Amino acid sequence: MSKNYTKTDAILIGAGIMSATLGSLMKELAPDWNIRVFERLDRAGEESSNVWNNAGTGHAALCELNYTKEQPDGSIDIEKAAKVNEQFNVSKQFWSYLVNTQKVRNPHEFIRPLPHMSLVHGASNVEFLRKRYQTMSANPLFKAMEFSEDPEQLKDWIPLIMKDRNLNEPIAATKIDQGTDVNFGDLTRKMFNHLESGGLEVNYKHSVEDIKRTSDGSWEVKVHDLESDRIEYHTTDFVFIGGGGGSLHLLQKTGIPESKQIGGFPVSGLFMVCKNQEIIEQHHAKVYGKAKVGAPPMSVPHLDTRFIDGKKSLLFGPFAGFSPRFLKTGSLMDLITSVKSDNLMTMSAAGVKNASLTKYLIEQVIASKDKRMEDLREFIPDAKSEDWDLVTAGQRVQVIKDTEDGGKGTLQFGTEVVSSSDGSVAALLGASPGASTAVSVMLEVLENCFPDHIGQWEAKIKEMIPSYGKQLAENPELLEEVHETADRVLELETSTDEKKQAYS
Repeated sequence: MSKNYTKTDAILIGAGIMSATLGSLMKELAPDWNIRVFERLDRAGEESSNVWNNAGTGHAALCELNYTKEQPDGSIDIEKAAKVNEQFNVSKQFWSYLVNTQKVRNPHEFIRPLPHMSLVHGASNVEFLRKRYQTMSANPLFKAMEFSEDPEQLKDWIPLIMKDRNLNEPIAATKIDQGTDVNFGDLTRKMFNHLESGGLEVNYKHSVEDIKRTSDGSWEVKVHDLESDRIEYHTTDFVFIGGGGGSLHLLQKTGIPESKQIGGFPVSGLFMVCKNQEIIEQHHAKVYGKAKVGAPPMSVPHLDTRFIDGKKSLLFGPFAGFSPRFLKTGSLMDLITSVKSDNLMTMSAAGVKNASLTKYLIEQVIASKDKRMEDLREFIPDAKSEDWDLVTAGQRVQVIKDTEDGGKGTLQFGTEVVSSSDGSVAALLGASPGASTAVSVMLEVLENCFPDHIGQWEAKIKEMIPSYGKQLAENPELLEEVHETADRVLELETSTDEKKQAYS
């Protein structure tokens, strides 16, 4: 039986924050292109971008201690923190452009101002935090950071954490008021609402089953319309695979050389959620601690104020769980079917090298609520079990690949783009900081996949993102301008009265 093909300039797989961002950039840069999006679920932003499914913290590297490493000589390496902060500022510039041009409205529904803090206990950790603060505050990106080891000051910053605390060991914190809380699910839907009103076709309840090269070098995308139970065939010169944990399987189906010897390891996240509004109102910050010795970077504990559906919430975690699914709505066979002949050795090596991670995951999976409450009480000394429920967040798939530094089967903690040499396919893999760096990552996709167009697009990109091609840390005046514009346009300016009311 012959196939009926529908020709499209570009196909984006997955209706999450990455496809929303790439689609929005492409529509601004190439408005005449015909772009289609295919999403397996019934609306946008419901898997990895969902507000409950890991995304949403507004990672700007202001408080994440695992982004800053102490070197053997005692100095603090802040290179990763600076890079992530630069990327988050790029995202804020693009969001400001979308709001300014009325393509996205009501920014307070997806982004709110919120202090970001780091908190440590013990003399050696306090000394680490002090050195980290001295290094970071010397960089223009982090110059607004404050440091204190004064219990009275900390009571003012974090009253819930300091209440009834036994101060038998040193304690210190850093605080920066430029932090935010971001609801990426809401932002994703706002962006797609605009794109759909502008003619971009988004097909919900459509599952991409296969991606194959055609004889002329373009791509055949086989799509299952889940509602009508029909198979459709589309052809395109460019495919972006932004399906969260589902991206690895689709990347493997392309058969491109760059897809070989790459594996994925799924990790589920669990959070404690406070259901006592009186407790929730006593805390107003994202407070990150330090991972315990031997624990992986994904386990950094944090007590987060969140704004979900307009309501203030309080979450603590993450606790790791395990499921072989690559998506929260995925299949129990996802992990097994991702093992291929070309990545078998890579996956096997990762299993041997990460025995401690396996042990950690087992301990986390079998942990009782009482054990999790013990961890929470390191942050809130008088936390009561009846005030907290456990919720399952989304699935992360950590990339496993062979690297020069780590050797065979190295587990990667971060976000990675895999592109074909001809630029016709790009896939997004990995996890945090992901959503927060979406604009920088999608600009990287455009630069890698459309090098012949970037020159003619550059002026428009700079209109949307004034810092494009520059480092904000090296341009303090531009950095100040970017902050002022974003604060005004995204409604992030917090008055003194509002700050006082934060704990009321």
